Amino acid sequence: MVLKGFVGNILEIDLTKNSIKTTKIDEEIAKAFLGGAGYAAAILYPLLSKDVNPLGPENPLIFMTGPLLGSPVICTGKMVACSRSPITGLLAQSTCGSHINIQIKRAGYDGILIKGSSKSPIYIDISNEKVELKDASSIWSKGIYETHKTLKDLGERKNAKVMSIGPAGENLVKYAIIGSEERAFGRLGLGAVMGSKKLKAIIVNGTNKIEFAEPEKLKALAKEVSDEVMGIYTNQVIGGLGTSCNCNLYALTGELPVKYYRTSEFPEIDKISGATLAEKYLKKQKHCFNCPIGCGRSVYIGKNDLGLPEDEFEGPEYETIAGFGSLIGNTDLKAIIKANYICNDLGIDTISSSSVIALLMDLFDQKKINSSDIDGMELRWGEMDKVYMLLEKIAYRKGIGNILAEGSNCVGDKFNVDRDQIATVMNNEVPYHDSRSSFGMAIAYAISPNYGASHCWCDAFMVSLGAAFEEIGIESVPAQENSKEMAIMCARLMAYRSFSSTLIQCTFGNTLQTSKLAKQIEFAIGIPFDLNDVKIIGERVLNLMRLINLKLGLNPKNEKLPKLLLTPLKGGTNEKVPDTNLLFSEFYKYNQWDPITGMPSKEKIKELNLEKYAF
Repeated sequence: MVLKGFVGNILEIDLTKNSIKTTKIDEEIAKAFLGGAGYAAAILYPLLSKDVNPLGPENPLIFMTGPLLGSPVICTGKMVACSRSPITGLLAQSTCGSHINIQIKRAGYDGILIKGSSKSPIYIDISNEKVELKDASSIWSKGIYETHKTLKDLGERKNAKVMSIGPAGENLVKYAIIGSEERAFGRLGLGAVMGSKKLKAIIVNGTNKIEFAEPEKLKALAKEVSDEVMGIYTNQVIGGLGTSCNCNLYALTGELPVKYYRTSEFPEIDKISGATLAEKYLKKQKHCFNCPIGCGRSVYIGKNDLGLPEDEFEGPEYETIAGFGSLIGNTDLKAIIKANYICNDLGIDTISSSSVIALLMDLFDQKKINSSDIDGMELRWGEMDKVYMLLEKIAYRKGIGNILAEGSNCVGDKFNVDRDQIATVMNNEVPYHDSRSSFGMAIAYAISPNYGASHCWCDAFMVSLGAAFEEIGIESVPAQENSKEMAIMCARLMAYRSFSSTLIQCTFGNTLQTSKLAKQIEFAIGIPFDLNDVKIIGERVLNLMRLINLKLGLNPKNEKLPKLLLTPLKGGTNEKVPDTNLLFSEFYKYNQWDPITGMPSKEKIKELNLEKYAF
């Protein structure tokens, strides 16, 4: 094999057949798509179709590492999980920064492909080349924290790393997560896919060496880039205050969602901000593998009557603080910390769960539902004791929780709510960067390759703040600008984030000098690599994901935002809204996608060498 950086193997496990085998990395796929989400998409393309039930044994689940994992290149310690989403029915790709990722690669595997379904609960035990399927009956129904501890205690494998599902995944909650070492594959319900396969957990430890083409040159350049990235002031702030460092700014600009998007006024933001979290509860920063930034939070509450651990544990990040804070009208930071802990243990996505609960609160506030509709509860803004109860009900599908577990649109169907008043795209709850504040996020939410709405595949709110990549034509555009330039910026940014998903590199670790990233890749994999490769592979991955989604039934008519998110608000957004007709039209035009069928043009498919994936 020519390419370094890859260890050369995909572990394939068929749970129906109880079979385990290893296949070699396809070098042509690796050259065309690199690793991560790109390689995963190429593997999934022939395995997915409209007839595949997302919660059936025929739906594959793949975990894929990137070619820079284990290298000195900073912020490349993540791994992706991909499948068909049970919440959207489209392609799901979720990213996790757990240290299990490096263990998998050191065990000798670039990825793990799981097919079929077990008849009884099992877990996968990996120790280098030794792979076993073991009975998980004793840990089935356990929370994620207890599951991890139990598996590590077996055989005294303290150095092993674990990923598992909680009760939410077992009960097929449509937005269940896969938790790993207090990180998570959070979005799009991959925990439910794992639960449908009766796969409780995977435990891994690996000791093999990972080889790179020119390690000394790579090390030297990586150090230079690391110093540059850590010299960026925003990264220093993100490290100190976490991803919630901009809460106060977002409150001023209207980017922070408040009371289910009905207002942008939240004067109590200081009570739940990243600065307050750091001042009152931060024990230490948490770092993904080979990440100098450390945006994760390890918090310490001490003795408490909240049912929380009395030692340190994972604290909330921005989306969780916004979701269980301003979105539901709550100003109690400790209550947010508790909600985050409950979600992490039960295995529930914090964005979708907070959003579906906020929707319920909004309906109760408008008197469109009453206590008899929701198990006798009086549900008012900011009442966190009811939130805790609802999270339990969701995870175990009890009472109203059985409806909430299906997502916001199902709640809307139950209570006859207009879909235009529900904050979802493609059935998935939108993240918490209001597109009325940052117009590029309208494109990010409506047309993400990782359906539904995603804030990571086109983080226009960051680029509008100045995080531009001028070497590849990504220049800052004012946040509230309706223009062709905004659409082009988003198109180029989405392609670049598609490229990042192949490495897999966190957005915070990107050097603004993309040519230096390209050179690091060259030193790692051992073949020439330049800016043109960055752009071409990014576009190729983006368009392949587009083709997969069209194959799965994506209809461009559904690539839109609900009216709820396009209603002018007073405050930080100055009653401005994105012109989605203009932005989407220019975005399709730039990408050479047909606005009616959604299909990339024949010329674009040929240019990107995707003919074998076209239909």
